[in-house]
Amino acid sequence: MRVIVIGGGILGLATARELAAQRADAEVIVLEKEPRVAHHQTSHNSGVVHAGIYYAPGSLKARLCRRGLGLLREYCAARGLPYEQCGKVVVATEERELGRLRALSERAAANGVPGLRWLDGDQLRGVEPHARGLAALHSPETAIADFAAVAEALATDVRAAGGEVRTGTAVARVARERGRPAVALSGRGVLAADRVVVCAGLQSDRLARASGEPAEPRIVPFRGEYWQLRRERTHLVRGLIYPVPDPALPFLGVHLTRKIDGGVWLGPNAVLALALEGYERRRVNRRDLYETLSWPGTVRMLRRHWRAGVAEVSRSLRKRQFIRDIQRYVPSVAPEDAIPAPAGVRAQAVDRDGSLVDDFRLGVADGVVWVRNAPSPAATSSLAIAEELAELALGRRQAVT
Repeated sequence: MRVIVIGGGILGLATARELAAQRADAEVIVLEKEPRVAHHQTSHNSGVVHAGIYYAPGSLKARLCRRGLGLLREYCAARGLPYEQCGKVVVATEERELGRLRALSERAAANGVPGLRWLDGDQLRGVEPHARGLAALHSPETAIADFAAVAEALATDVRAAGGEVRTGTAVARVARERGRPAVALSGRGVLAADRVVVCAGLQSDRLARASGEPAEPRIVPFRGEYWQLRRERTHLVRGLIYPVPDPALPFLGVHLTRKIDGGVWLGPNAVLALALEGYERRRVNRRDLYETLSWPGTVRMLRRHWRAGVAEVSRSLRKRQFIRDIQRYVPSVAPEDAIPAPAGVRAQAVDRDGSLVDDFRLGVADGVVWVRNAPSPAATSSLAIAEELAELALGRRQAVT
């Protein structure tokens, strides 16, 4: 059996590794368009290993995040990869946020998140001495890792199991030849397969449409912009400090994140990117921008969330406003403490009616498994999602719910 996995990020590589483990006789090939693996979302994310606090009980995110965290922790320990259980506090700074924080605590408990504690203001300072708030939810199991290093290790595992990881190999579409899936490469050539798994991230909807799959949902790219604390100020943050999220939005708001190298990042805010891979503010791709703005769901989404969008753009353009939002949680952070940090791009799926797709969206059609939405906590959940995708590809699971 030949199985082709499209996409050399952490999810594609985890899936290829799982397929090789489940079917020792399978010929597994990973196709990645960039010259190296983990080039996009995998190496441009916050590095946070989520414990499962935020997700609707019973959802794929809730189930796979909890299992994925355990699998990832074990994998990092076995492979000697950096993993630090630094903990997270979700902080309410206003009375009106307390109800949402209690609801979040109930949701996290329903998801089986271990070790949760409700903290008052004094107890919060015992965990994060420089943080301020009326109350906080403490998740001691939330951690940080180096997802790019995990992806590299997974690629090594795939090769050790007899599989291939072909970088610099772009895919044009997935077709069918003589009743079997076939992968048409962007240069020339077609690779026949028995099964195909598509984990194409930012390019997922474009590849699906080119292959005759539904246009919905469409990927709308959001650039997540960060600042970082100067090294001499990183003592202000011990672990992860997050705001109480707005349940109407998929983004968690600006927060303070300790990185695995000891740095501390501030952000991200979320602004509409002008290119699918638009990590730089001034990068514009006309085709990408046209496809984003011509999708009816984009217009409806922007109309529905325009106030949040204006706030995000304003924070993007004004450093002092960005830092003022950070100061709600750590008042001693000053504008001069922050220097620019790299940005990331989130592949946010949007339905035709303008709804932001929240849960993972996986599907199967004619021997091809499609990942149409895999935002955060996809990196945390990657080894667990890979189990699902391998079972779908091998016909051991009939449907995703």
